[in-house]
Amino acid sequence: MPPWRPPMPPIPKPPLYTPIKTFKINAHIISVMIGMTHGGHQSKEQMEMAQMRHVKNETKQEEKTEERGQWGSKVEFLLAVAGNVVGLGNVWRFPYLCYKNGGGAFLVPYLVFAVTCGVPLFLLETSMGQYTQEGGITCWQKICPLAEGIGYAGQLIMVYGCIYYIILLSWSLFYLVFSFSSQLPWASCDNTWNTDHCVNVVAKNLTLKWMKQTNSTSATTEFWERRVLSISGGIEQMGGVRWEILLCLIAMWVICYFCIWKGVKSTGKVVYFTATFPYVMLLVLLIRGLTLPGAWEGVMYYLYPEPSRLADPQVWLEAGSQIFFSYSVCAGIPTVLGSYNKYHNNCYRDCLLLCLLNSCTSMVAGFTVFSVLGFMAHQYDAPIDEVAESGPGLAFVAYPEAVAMMPLPQLWSVCFFIMLILLGLDTQFVGMEVVITSVTDLFPSVLRRPERKEFFLLLFCLTCFFCQFVMVTEGGMYVLQIIDHYACNGACLIFIAVFESLTIGWIFGAERLCEIIEDMTGMYPNIIFRLCWKYLTPLVSLGTFICSLVEYKPLTFNRLYVYPDWVDGLGLLLALSSILLVPGWAFGRLLTSKGSLRQRWLKLCCPDNNLSLTKKQRAEKKDMILGSEMDNLTTTESTTEY
Repeated sequence: MPPWRPPMPPIPKPPLYTPIKTFKINAHIISVMIGMTHGGHQSKEQMEMAQMRHVKNETKQEEKTEERGQWGSKVEFLLAVAGNVVGLGNVWRFPYLCYKNGGGAFLVPYLVFAVTCGVPLFLLETSMGQYTQEGGITCWQKICPLAEGIGYAGQLIMVYGCIYYIILLSWSLFYLVFSFSSQLPWASCDNTWNTDHCVNVVAKNLTLKWMKQTNSTSATTEFWERRVLSISGGIEQMGGVRWEILLCLIAMWVICYFCIWKGVKSTGKVVYFTATFPYVMLLVLLIRGLTLPGAWEGVMYYLYPEPSRLADPQVWLEAGSQIFFSYSVCAGIPTVLGSYNKYHNNCYRDCLLLCLLNSCTSMVAGFTVFSVLGFMAHQYDAPIDEVAESGPGLAFVAYPEAVAMMPLPQLWSVCFFIMLILLGLDTQFVGMEVVITSVTDLFPSVLRRPERKEFFLLLFCLTCFFCQFVMVTEGGMYVLQIIDHYACNGACLIFIAVFESLTIGWIFGAERLCEIIEDMTGMYPNIIFRLCWKYLTPLVSLGTFICSLVEYKPLTFNRLYVYPDWVDGLGLLLALSSILLVPGWAFGRLLTSKGSLRQRWLKLCCPDNNLSLTKKQRAEKKDMILGSEMDNLTTTESTTEY
């Protein structure tokens, strides 16, 4: 017979789990029952009323904090991202950079930066937002607290962008209003703002060579400089406020406010129109442009390759800057828009499609613009490089002048400026939504309450508006160019990209992010993404940033006006205000945290414990728990044997 052993002690049952809300209600009822035992005469009806009052109070407490919200459908997310990444830069910057930097040869550095930086960073930020369900700052708090400065730097750049970008929309609205005139005001010299040097090139069919020899100015240029801007002689002469532009600016702020005042609920509905209609206008203008005389010469000039230009570092710098601006990376935009997705949305496929759409739109916009510039060159009997301009010069001088030469100029002018407004409107109000969401997620208990987010949005709009007063003065164009050139410089975004890719590639782990994307989408990212996050993106970004410092040139206006020296100092401070936030925040957290340096580093590099576990992580955790329970059971058995 086997030796007698004492019976195994019964395994204690785990305590019953009681939800917090139920416990609070039961505690209140218990207090009522205690009152009964101490001589109180609480009836059954009184107990029920006490329970109902407590439930009502709990419901009110929960209603105070609103839910974060999600996109109503996948289409809303795609349209919001498409509307943001496809903006004014696709129309007036990419085509000019392409022809200026070697035509078709420019596509080589453009594609290199798209593959090594643009697409990987776009996927990285979108997947981070979708995984954490947080904004551009709190996302980094959960992923890697040491790198939280990346979020603050990106949001500061977004604030700078919101301040200056909407000025462009106010100019477009001003032109749109005048497009309904019986005669376009920039097509004649019979206006009060015109000078004796004004020449109506539309009526007299003059050449650019004759205009330069006689020191003449086109009616379109005078309308832009003397009617719209009333530009002063320099930044030292700010002059008075342009009240008509100020009214247009107020109108644009009102439109932007009501586009996003209810968060993604209103944004998701607005983008159905603002993101799709510009493509209709772009297609209409493309068809019209290609039917004009001289259009195909312009298209050939746009794409004609000059391989020798690839040896110029400036070509690569401008290609890199265009990718970072066009893809809207390193400023938290894909992160915030992705954070409103459902967890299992296929962000991997969405990112690839949206990046392809962005680049294809830039190419098509180039055909639209250069077909019209070819027509202008044909009318002027001049080479295209003498009529081609970039930025505001293209949108508010070159294109309106070409439109004035066409039949039915008012129609084409209305189409063009409606397209500009809608392209810029998407970018503007999505940028505002990014800032508001990031700050709201940083203080959810304060701002995620009824009507508080709307009030905070109004406060943000008013703050930006009052900061813009100096930009709607006669010297405002000089201030706007300073913010555009320094505060929203591509070098600032490239600097952020270095630390962003290093943080995810080496601290958080590129493999870990790939597993998260697989858990969300069911698709494991290609190995090229891991190589980019760990090696290619930080190396290419760092090299580009260093080259931008080496190739730095002082800011000028219209290639003639040279800014005073103090402007370079001010511009440097604006650029450093975002750049220094990244290393500064990391050093500050290391200094203020407790423990040894190694303990601080490990703590600040550790992701939040409340982040969602992937399927693989859940299986590993389950195995660990089972293994721990088996070890405990074995220990218990061996103890009872003795």
